[in-house]
This record gives sequence, C-alpha cells and structure tokens, in this order.
Amino acid sequence: MTVDAASLCLKSGNSVILKGGSEAINSNMALAGIINSALHEAGLPGKAVQVIPTTDREAVTILLSLGEDVDIIIPRGGEGLIRFVTENSQIPVLKHYKGVCHVYVDEFADLEMAYTICFNAKVQRPGVCNAMETLLVHRSVAGEFLPKMAGQLQKAGVELRGCSETVSRVPGVKAAEESDWPAEFLDLVLAVKVVSDMDEALVHIEKYGSNHTEAIVTRDYNRARRFIAEVDSSAVIVNASTRFNDGNQLGLGAEIGINTSKLHAFGPMGLEELTTTKFVVFGNGQLRS
Repeated sequence: MTVDAASLCLKSGNSVILKGGSEAINSNMALAGIINSALHEAGLPGKAVQVIPTTDREAVTILLSLGEDVDIIIPRGGEGLIRFVTENSQIPVLKHYKGVCHVYVDEFADLEMAYTICFNAKVQRPGVCNAMETLLVHRSVAGEFLPKMAGQLQKAGVELRGCSETVSRVPGVKAAEESDWPAEFLDLVLAVKVVSDMDEALVHIEKYGSNHTEAIVTRDYNRARRFIAEVDSSAVIVNASTRFNDGNQLGLGAEIGINTSKLHAFGPMGLEELTTTKFVVFGNGQLRS
C-alpha cells in the first residue's frame, strides 16, 4: 500500500503524506528511503512523498487538523480507524466504513455458475472488503441450491448463520441474529437468508448493505438490468464474484482505496480519480448575452 499510494499520487501530480500502522513501521521507513532516493535521481522533490516516522496516533489527530495544507484524507484500515478519522477530520474524507457485500441467487440463476461464484466470493480471500458476507437465495431454488452450496462452504471451514428457513433446510447452520445481517465478518463466516422474491432481496440489500459491492446470479436479462438500476453500490455485478470490485481487476492498475461516499469518486480509486478537472477558456472578446 505504501508503494501503491506513493506511485499513484506522484503519477497524478500530487504530493502525499503517508501514515502507516505500528506493525509495518520498519518496512515503511525502509520503503520511504528508497522512494526518496528514486525521486532525487529523477530530479523530483524528495518531499513529494513523505512517511510519518512514528506510530503515535496523535500524529493522525494533528494531520486531520491541517486543513490549510492537506486537501483530502484517505483512510485505509478497519472500521474503527475510518470512523475516528471521519469524526475528527477538518478535511474532506474519502472512505468506506465496511464492505457488507451480498450475492443474490435469483430464481432464474444457473445454479452451477452460482455455486462457483458464491464459493469464490466467500472463500477465495475472506478477510477483504469485497468478500461476500451475506448470501440471499430465492425460495424457488433454495431447496436445490442451499444443501449443496452449504456443503461446499462448510467443507471449506465456513460457519453458516442462517434465517429460520435456511436452518430448517440445511443441517449444521447456526440461527442468525439481527446483528449478523449488517456484519462485516472478514472471516470464514457467512450469513444466509432465503427470500421470497427479488423485491425482498432488494429491500434487504438496501437495509443492510454498505454501498460497496452487490452481485446477482441470473439468466434473466430483465432481472439483471433491474438489479443494476435499483442497487446503490459502488459496484453492481451480474454473474460474477464480488471479489472483482478491485482497482486492478477493473483496469485501473493500482488503487488507493475504494470510496463508498459520493464525494468526487464512487468505487475503486485509481489514477484518474486522483486528478481534478480544470476548465480553460480561450476567447477573443466574446460576451455572454
């Protein structure tokens, strides 16, 4: 992240101040030295990329007060850190608090495709913000889909927490509590809910989602188009894993973060999202009438 952020900011014409965590302070300072040397060799200001050489959290508080000197704050880390930054910053903040990502398996889904998508979305890398945290399944396919899907997930070590209907259909599923639906587990834990129709799925996503990533598995074009139109997230995915909401996967190269607020950019932030638009007008005496 240190090298990605430094490179993106430098390439987009920005200077950057980086503050890492205590677990990587030595690596970050070593990287800062390498970056500084490279900048000097390229004839660029060495201070264009700076790494704060302390793990003291007070440094963050001071940084958040420098509204005259810093244009934007981009916190990367857990929800606690991001909320602290948002609540204490005098500077605009681009952030996402958490990724409560859903996959909705529609009644017109290709179930073989759904098995592979859901497994990948949950198991491939469970500790990241674009991993699936809740699986929604249309009731008409739940009887066929859930037992096999649950078996695959449980075999991979996933703990399932389900609605009453899921619990009745699949052995070994723990009854979900209300706190499980908005949870970002970041682990091999998955909430599962059977829904009566697509409307119920959309209502659930609107209530518990985090505007990060939502996916639908369906062979019905109109269902897919409606899902895209009505779901308010930085990435809405049809027949693919939620794990694709990533700057590199979406063709941005490196990313500096994923923004789920609608200030400036919505979604993965790459090189273009770190630049601003400037209007330049050339005239020869024109007047506005």
